[in-house]
Amino acid sequence: MADRPHQLQVHPQRGQFEGGVKNQRGGGPSATKVIAVLAALPVGGALLALAGLTFIGSLIGLAVTIPLFLIFSPVLVPAAIAVGLAITGFLSSGALGLTGLSSLSWVLNYLRRASQSLPHEMDQAKRRMQDMAAFVGQKTKEVGQEIQSKAQEGRRT
Repeated sequence: MADRPHQLQVHPQRGQFEGGVKNQRGGGPSATKVIAVLAALPVGGALLALAGLTFIGSLIGLAVTIPLFLIFSPVLVPAAIAVGLAITGFLSSGALGLTGLSSLSWVLNYLRRASQSLPHEMDQAKRRMQDMAAFVGQKTKEVGQEIQSKAQEGRRT
């Protein structure tokens, strides 16, 4: 069995591939794809032009405002730091408040579910205790009878 050479299995391909693209029935793109490309070209071009205009406007605005930022930086930098700290404080207080409220809500829901299921669980616990007490009583009775029978056998011998 180990002396046999390995066999190679060849499975034919179902579709023909040309240039990395699967050849379709019509040999080219469908009409809906052509229409979609023709509709997307003007929209994409207009958006690209708007992006370029916005970029150029941003560069001009930055060139005008950099000298003003340098002149007023002793005032602007502390003001920006104060605004940043205030925003951070508001966001963190909101996040901590939401966390506290959700924690309280979870605790209340847990207690509500526990109080609703408590009588049912107490009944089950009572039944288990009664069953265990009956089992222990039965075992005690059996062990007592066994001890008594062995004691009677010991007296006879």
